[in-house]
Amino acid sequence: MQKWNWKEKREKAAFLALEDGTILRGYSVGAKRDNVGEVVFNTGMTGYQEILSDPSYSGQFVTMTYTQIGNTGINVADMESRGFFANGFIMHELNECSNWRADESLQEALVARDVPAIAGLDTRALTSRLRDQGTLKAYMSVCGDVTEADAIAKAKAWCGLDGQDYASKVTCETPYTWDEDGSLTASWGIADELPEADLNIVAYDFGIKWNILRSLRLSGMNVTVVPAATTVEDVLALKPDGVFLSNGPADPSAVTYAAKNVAALIGKVPMMGICLGHQLLGLALGGTTYRLKFGHHGCNHPVMDLATRKVEITSQNHNFAIDMDSLDDSKIEVTHLNLNDDTVEGIRSKTDPVFSVQYHPESCPGPHDPYYLFARFRELIKG
Repeated sequence: MQKWNWKEKREKAAFLALEDGTILRGYSVGAKRDNVGEVVFNTGMTGYQEILSDPSYSGQFVTMTYTQIGNTGINVADMESRGFFANGFIMHELNECSNWRADESLQEALVARDVPAIAGLDTRALTSRLRDQGTLKAYMSVCGDVTEADAIAKAKAWCGLDGQDYASKVTCETPYTWDEDGSLTASWGIADELPEADLNIVAYDFGIKWNILRSLRLSGMNVTVVPAATTVEDVLALKPDGVFLSNGPADPSAVTYAAKNVAALIGKVPMMGICLGHQLLGLALGGTTYRLKFGHHGCNHPVMDLATRKVEITSQNHNFAIDMDSLDDSKIEVTHLNLNDDTVEGIRSKTDPVFSVQYHPESCPGPHDPYYLFARFRELIKG
């Protein structure tokens, strides 16, 4: 456990104000900056670095349900994007860093990347409240110049994530080719030499994780990453063998331009989507999406492949889902189901070479059970 004396804790006193009026007290262990965010909980025992650097968490305060966080520190190789994207971080105990791979401690990384964080509060009580009431907006006070009443009012007044396009906030600014010389993939420790790439893929960046790009490249695909609003004409001008639709944050129904582009690409090129990309494909195929009560965030969600009846343990991070009743079953097949709540976890078109899954086959963090889906994308392209 991080060694804090009582004087330091008093000096760094902080609190989390929920929109329902609840106040949870702790002490500041991150950047000296107040912020608003949507509070979610993640059930992973570790993987906090990958979580913080996943752009899908933009706009959210991530609560780790495991009690002790921080012992593995932060290192360059495990980053999943160019920075930290979570609006804030919440934990019960902050551990001292003790790992040979660490380049810096979790606290040092939070401060350096301007992410506020609170430790010392009752994460079990917070998680129980979120499960009972659903996801809540909150105000994180670490600077000490906001009253509890004002903080609750600020939480209530914040617009939240419903109806908000966050993909445009986290996407890349210009197109780029992933890992052109192989250095990033090789440094991650999964391949001394990259396999030959015989397919060219265009990946829409709605908040893409780096291990998705690694996985595509290790599956023999050259990947060109393009911004979220890239037109269909510009994508097709690159003459791709396939198009990938990435993960991303917030409300899929607000990313209307992307759903229109995906709809226009159906039938022109094979496509695979995950997470937000899965939801956008569902919208493009005529379905609708809705908000889950408290979302799916963790590394242990059971999903069944309905074709094989095989159960996969999956990594997930999303607050919205495709409404199964909105799908035209004469044109769309539901391929995967969540065994916790029967929500849609995968779909495919019955007429065109496109499919998607709600979860993360690239893991980071999480199990590798669904990694075969990258090979399935390759097979779909090959015909």
